[in-house]
Amino acid sequence: MLQKKTLAALGLSTLLSGAALAAVSPEEAARLGQDLTPMGAEAAGNADGSIGAWNPAGSPIPAGFVEGSDNYIDAYPEDEVQFTIDVNNYKEYAANLTEGTIAMFEKLGADGFKMDVYQSRRDFVTPDWVYNNTKKNATGATLEDGGQRVANAYPGVPFPLPQSGLEVLWNHLTRYLTDHSVTYDTYYVSSNGKPILSTTGFMTNVMPMYVTPDRIMDDTPWLKLRINYKAPARRAGEILLVHEPGADFTKGKGRKAWQYLTGQRRVRLAPAVNFDTPNPGVAGTSTYDDSFIINGSPERFDWKLVGKKEMYVPYNCYDFVFQTEVKDTLGEKFLDPSVIRWEKHRVWVIEADLKDGNRHLYSKRRFYIDEDSWQGLAAENYDGQGNMWRVQYAYGANLYDIKSNYHFAYGAYDLLQGIYNINTKPAPGGFKNGVSQNDKYFTPKGMARGGVR
Repeated sequence: MLQKKTLAALGLSTLLSGAALAAVSPEEAARLGQDLTPMGAEAAGNADGSIGAWNPAGSPIPAGFVEGSDNYIDAYPEDEVQFTIDVNNYKEYAANLTEGTIAMFEKLGADGFKMDVYQSRRDFVTPDWVYNNTKKNATGATLEDGGQRVANAYPGVPFPLPQSGLEVLWNHLTRYLTDHSVTYDTYYVSSNGKPILSTTGFMTNVMPMYVTPDRIMDDTPWLKLRINYKAPARRAGEILLVHEPGADFTKGKGRKAWQYLTGQRRVRLAPAVNFDTPNPGVAGTSTYDDSFIINGSPERFDWKLVGKKEMYVPYNCYDFVFQTEVKDTLGEKFLDPSVIRWEKHRVWVIEADLKDGNRHLYSKRRFYIDEDSWQGLAAENYDGQGNMWRVQYAYGANLYDIKSNYHFAYGAYDLLQGIYNINTKPAPGGFKNGVSQNDKYFTPKGMARGGVR
């Protein structure tokens, strides 16, 4: 059910378009840190207690975690499964299931797809300066240039009291993360149930926009991402570099991408690393803009705010993300249900319809954005005939010692072809906070120096 009270309080019930809007009033912004968390979520739990109140202390550091090791173990080892949703009872929970999850039960429930539901844990926290910037943004940040640019925002949440689908999207696109590196294997599982290794890679991510907290967001990149491909043999030695803008997708200021291809032995601009180009990292079973649930310029779609809902979503998946070999989780038609933790959380629901005259493989998209972290947690994508095509989930957990999180492990189920993938899930021990590489590593010249000769 939509959280109508919340929508009314924010004046959202009639604001369903992606039009640019002014910042909220000081009176509305004063709710941050009161009945709303400093990030803009509802601080209180829900009426029946199935969603708890936000915990400003953050996730507990469990016994056995070695500080500085980056070997994240379960923050809630004593939690047990509260109940399981499966093909026999999913209709009883349909009001709190995403459309994609319902479709998963209808297609795969008889094959054993199920959800183990745990206690809701709302322990995401950030440094205080992120909260302070977010409060400034509430009364200062605006969307400009048809929603392609954020103006007057500091590093933090641009729109903690969102009034449009585009504002929710921008909160996800600029969410707070910290520098890290990941060694990973990516697999897709074919329609015959066979797992196929599509990529072994080493990914490094730095967040330049968050280096200087007191600077207005501009064309400083939110993210610089570099992937060095190790396998399969045909891709070994390739390098991908992406600079993702922090606040501006207007013409000439959007994503910049480069590729080093071993056959050519040189670095080339890669404008196709964008939108609906099939992503070779998952053997083309998802698009580039499927990565991390949604990324890139919003320009090809009309965006609508549906509202806030209580949904069962993957959450606090410590064992799956950090402790489990990905190949050991691959079932014939879906990930082993026993390795995924599901919790009920409030999420913002936004929809995107392809604009007339624009091209994309998807005609319609729906996204579920966590109210606490502004991280995209689930999505559905529809083909040109209006059929639900790909269902996506992000799997992550809080980094309890540094007030951040990791949600870069994500996957997609292709309901039409009967295949699925899982991408950038760290190998056990393969996640590291921070990066040792300098700024030159994240430049085209740095790519050329690191290329295979």
